[in-house]
Amino acid sequence: MTAFSGPIRSVGSWLTRGKWQPRTRRPASGDLLFHGLRLRLTLWYSGVLAASLLLAGIGLYLVLQYLLLQPITDQVSAQIDSIEMQWMRDSTHACSSPGGPPLRHESPNSPIPIYVACYDPHAQILPASAFPRDGTSDSPTAFTNNSLAVRALSHGSATDQVEGGVNVGTLYRVAQVVRDPTSGAILGVVQVGRSIQDQESTLSLLRALLLALGLVAVLVATVGGLFLAERALTPARLAFARQQAFIADASHELRTPLTLLRANAEMLLRHRERVSDDDAEMLEDIVEETEHIDHLSSDMLLLARLDAGQLHLEREVVDLSGIAANVARRVATIAGEKSVSIEISGATGVRIIGDSEAIERAVLILVDNAVKYTPVGGTVHLQTAMNDELATLEVADTGVGIDPAHLPHLTERFYRVDRARSRETGGAGLGLSIAQGIASSHGGSLTISSEPGKGTTVLLSLLVNGPGE
Repeated sequence: MTAFSGPIRSVGSWLTRGKWQPRTRRPASGDLLFHGLRLRLTLWYSGVLAASLLLAGIGLYLVLQYLLLQPITDQVSAQIDSIEMQWMRDSTHACSSPGGPPLRHESPNSPIPIYVACYDPHAQILPASAFPRDGTSDSPTAFTNNSLAVRALSHGSATDQVEGGVNVGTLYRVAQVVRDPTSGAILGVVQVGRSIQDQESTLSLLRALLLALGLVAVLVATVGGLFLAERALTPARLAFARQQAFIADASHELRTPLTLLRANAEMLLRHRERVSDDDAEMLEDIVEETEHIDHLSSDMLLLARLDAGQLHLEREVVDLSGIAANVARRVATIAGEKSVSIEISGATGVRIIGDSEAIERAVLILVDNAVKYTPVGGTVHLQTAMNDELATLEVADTGVGIDPAHLPHLTERFYRVDRARSRETGGAGLGLSIAQGIASSHGGSLTISSEPGKGTTVLLSLLVNGPGE
């Protein structure tokens, strides 16, 4: 699909009607482009920093966790090894002493007690190591739960953490199966535990501190990222503005010499008897090419001013269904030459606030494209509708269709699909870009769907209340 050209009025006539003085500043497409780039750069800055802080925080937390808990696990393992060796020598004194069951052991290097219990091969606690179940800190009831012993009997050893109560806090438990060194039979299970409440409190404080510092760092990085992104995009924004100004100025300056060149060639052709046939053909080529370049420069000028937000749009009541009918009538001659029928359906009296000439230009582009790429005997269907705050015009054809891989690029300037975009069909690949720009300036959008061999459908959506002030 390409820009509309041919007997229908070109953009040039529209550009010369004095509709170019901006009345109200609207966001230009260049502004929207750089705004999106700024946000994406900021998100990248913040995302990379957040990922780095997350990895560093996890690493710091794991190292500190190891340093805090490893001495405790070594202490508990050493206690288990000691009791296991004692049990192998004398099972009656494994978890008890002549003065009663020493279920709470004071370590000479730490005032924090170590709790010990022994179980038989059926995971039943041995009488000599039964805890008093009074809930005091000397006998945490959760420690004697045999769930860990049951797991140890299945796997040889097991570890877990349980809540030991207000005075004990989190208990780290280890259970180890004790086997007869001769027969290998299971003698029982020895279970040792130690409070790690202080270590858990330290780790909890560390988690809260890392989270708070991380959030503050990401917030600062986001604010700083916005500033840095703005600074980084300033040269690109300036270059873009200069490019748009150059395109607009160049397109405007080209129009005068092109008009003179075309007028001179047409004047010579009026006196064909004075020139040879070969020269006459060259003059016809000059007229055709200057017309093509004139349309191209007009389209480029229009796009440049759309990008710069310098296109003045009227706010008037526009009958979208009436425009569709008018466009269908105007292209009927071209469609008739290809035996392409044009059908109109949908709601009538679809009225919006906008610029009638700009909207008609967009509709002309879409309908002309549909006619150009619809084979002989095909159909172009126009349908208008009102949906909430949007008015829509759908242009569907039974043409050659477009491969889905090309759809995201169709509104790019000068983009051509090998089969569907060729110089022979006219235009320069700017038509859909212009239509999209006009739709965007009216707060709407342009959506294209297609299937090779079955046709293309273009949906033009426009705000009912028109472009924002």
